[in-house]
Amino acid sequence: MSNPLIQLLVLAAIAIFLILRLRNVLGTRDGFEQPKIDAPEPQRRRFEVIEGTADEVDQDIADLVEPGSPAASALAAMKRVEPSFGVHDFLTGAKAAYEMILMAFERGDLSEVRPFLAEPVAEAFQSVIDARAAQGQTVEAQFLGTRETSLAGAEFDAQTGMAEISVRFVGELIAATRDVQGNVVEGDPKSSRKQRDVWTFARRMGENDPNWQLVATG
Repeated sequence: MSNPLIQLLVLAAIAIFLILRLRNVLGTRDGFEQPKIDAPEPQRRRFEVIEGTADEVDQDIADLVEPGSPAASALAAMKRVEPSFGVHDFLTGAKAAYEMILMAFERGDLSEVRPFLAEPVAEAFQSVIDARAAQGQTVEAQFLGTRETSLAGAEFDAQTGMAEISVRFVGELIAATRDVQGNVVEGDPKSSRKQRDVWTFARRMGENDPNWQLVATG
């Protein structure tokens, strides 16, 4: 038997062997079969959907205002301009500012809080303080705590970068105003009262100065 014929028989035997192995591994298909999808693939797709949703919903905002509301959109715009800005952190600072400014007003001395007051607010507060002084009145006040701090609204001007956030406060304090003779003309030195306020703070986002100013009260 010649060498070319032997080589041909060997190659044919190898081909038959490979065909039989492939049939054992792949099997046969009759008609249409649904393509098989490996289990990890749908798991990966579900993860991507969840991950995308998490990116779209900022819990720092969604915990405080309705997602998709004008306030939520304004807060999101603020964070795009200044990524380090946190709404929860802002409310913590606003709560501290509320107590500090309120007690400075009651004591009749705005010097320590003046940098946190816009000019119209500072003038309004000072006019009340001056009127008390002109009448010889003094105020005794004790702050008992802020019982509620909640976000009431937010606005953002993309052109100027100016942000405004309104916060609803419910504070509890004991306060009494006395005249020159020491008689109580307003309030009660022995019982507390709740005070409800909506204060609006403003700041230009992206600037180095992190302080917000009180621009309106209500």
